[in-house]
Amino acid sequence: MESVAAIGRHGAEKTSDDFAAYVEARGQALLRFAYVLTGNAADAQDAVQIALSRALPKWDHIRSVDGVDAYLRRMVVNAHVSAWRRFRRKESPVSEVRSVDEPLAADPADTVLDAVSDEAVWQACSQLVKPQRVAIVLRYYEGLSFKEIGELVGCPETTARSRVFRGLAVLRDLVEVEAR
Repeated sequence: MESVAAIGRHGAEKTSDDFAAYVEARGQALLRFAYVLTGNAADAQDAVQIALSRALPKWDHIRSVDGVDAYLRRMVVNAHVSAWRRFRRKESPVSEVRSVDEPLAADPADTVLDAVSDEAVWQACSQLVKPQRVAIVLRYYEGLSFKEIGELVGCPETTARSRVFRGLAVLRDLVEVEAR
């Protein structure tokens, strides 16, 4: 909750005191609104921070609008929608519908994840270079295809595939060392 006030104080260094005064007066209300919108404090703080950082350069225009609160609430909504659109799962048509009781085919890469605890995997993932970590998370946490990963991160499908497989090789080595 202090982050809203901190944003206002930081913004006061670069723009008018009017923005800082608005954030001090209405920042908590924006944060409460964002909490109700997002359902958790972390996402609420992120949405408010994004909205306020976008509002800061446009503050002279925004403060002249009749409904400043409504304008900024809309900015918070837009920030939240942009965040979940970026990482939403896309529907993919399939040729055959599988029964719910039918087990999924095991992916050979999953054996690495089954071998150790989730905490060890996340610690190992944090040691990967960012492009590999992003590709691994999108592939195995979000369940995206290589083509979808490539489109999302702006690289060819073959590059996405390479990042996943190279990342898995590094993870295998890291997890193997940790298991010893």
